[in-house]
Amino acid sequence: MPRQIGFQTRDAEVERNTRETQLKARLSLDGAGETRIDVGVPFLDHMLEQTARFAGFALELAGKGDLEVDDHHLTEDAGIVFGQALSRALGERDGIRRFGAAYAPLDEALARVVVDLCQRPYCEVDDNGKLGGKAGTYATENLHEFFRAFSIHAGATLHVDCIRGRDRHHVAESMFKALGLALREAVTVVGAGVPSTKGEL
Repeated sequence: MPRQIGFQTRDAEVERNTRETQLKARLSLDGAGETRIDVGVPFLDHMLEQTARFAGFALELAGKGDLEVDDHHLTEDAGIVFGQALSRALGERDGIRRFGAAYAPLDEALARVVVDLCQRPYCEVDDNGKLGGKAGTYATENLHEFFRAFSIHAGATLHVDCIRGRDRHHVAESMFKALGLALREAVTVVGAGVPSTKGEL
């Protein structure tokens, strides 16, 4: 049975099938951080798990992609599917806090994420020069494509900043944890009506 707040369902399912990737997501905004993620790239699975867990979402995301080419298409399309699922689960976005901001440290790394679920996509990622290269076999520079795709399809203004860090894994993970914490705040229902002085988002 879908979880509901008022008359608004806070669950969504999304499927995306292209010649490059095949992905399916199920998302509940009112979960308990439980995840089942397998997109064929263990590092990306690990990052997505961090976001869902710290957002308090229930997230299932599975699929595959043309990894014989590289990680790029799968990373971008995971952002598309996750963003679409979030947007659908939010519905009309009535009553949500809308804004969220969080810091997350991981050892020497510290990241900040600020999000506005305003339905005006915009994305700025400042990795402080830390995501050019690989964590294991994964090209972490592709994470820029994830954040951009997520922002567009979630309808979110998103600012992701690496304040400091040395280890690429730590930098990336602190970003995804901060994203989860910021989303947890932004999707919280705090009242009724559209959270905008304009009367609509």
